[in-house]
Amino acid sequence: MIEIRDLHKSFGELEVLKGIDLRVAQAEAVCVIGPSGSGKSTLLRCINLLETPSSGRVAIGDVEVTDPDVDIDAIRRRIGMVFQQFNLFPHLTVTENVTIAQRRVLRRDKAEAERVAAANLERVGLSDKSGAYPAQLSGGQQQRAAIARALAMGPELMLFDEPTSSLDPEIVGDVLAVMRGLAQDGMTMIVVTHEMNFAREVADRVVFMDGGVIVEQGAAEQVIDNPAHERTRKFLTRVLRPAAAELADLP
Repeated sequence: MIEIRDLHKSFGELEVLKGIDLRVAQAEAVCVIGPSGSGKSTLLRCINLLETPSSGRVAIGDVEVTDPDVDIDAIRRRIGMVFQQFNLFPHLTVTENVTIAQRRVLRRDKAEAERVAAANLERVGLSDKSGAYPAQLSGGQQQRAAIARALAMGPELMLFDEPTSSLDPEIVGDVLAVMRGLAQDGMTMIVVTHEMNFAREVADRVVFMDGGVIVEQGAAEQVIDNPAHERTRKFLTRVLRPAAAELADLP
């Protein structure tokens, strides 16, 4: 479904992506892990042209995203993206947040947009919060509302940019449960995450990035539990050791 070839992205003199090659099949869930500054978020933003690649090729299906004549709006309608921050409109209710893009971009009438919103709010477990405002929701509920908003557009592909990084640990599980359900339903997903247990359980493939390149990729049990590269091993030692220490402290 997605093919990325020799993708480069620079910001001035800083080269953030240094020749990324990646393919993602339809219905595949890919988790991208790596240290901060490795280019993970930039990779996602280049896929839906929130950042313009410096060079290289990105294709979704038979459409080349990096073609200068591509219809950017049409591409973005095929892709849902969930950010670290929820980016909900504070003056709109949850239902209004989920319907506004449907009505303005997809030109759905109010009744149809609200029907689709209700179905997706039920999907993420927020039916009882449809009339609430973002300030009345927890962080996890706001993130689930943001996921419902993206799903209401009927995307073929979902991109998640560390969707749990700004959440309290106690409510991370609710958001990951929704994402787990999407993967089980066959949604094509690329997830930038530090949640190694989630990657182990859900990912068809784990990609480790560092320094703007893909260092290694493979099945979760291969990359996370038995990495081939020293850079991957060092990263996972730093990430997994604190989690193990927390478990050891539990009564």
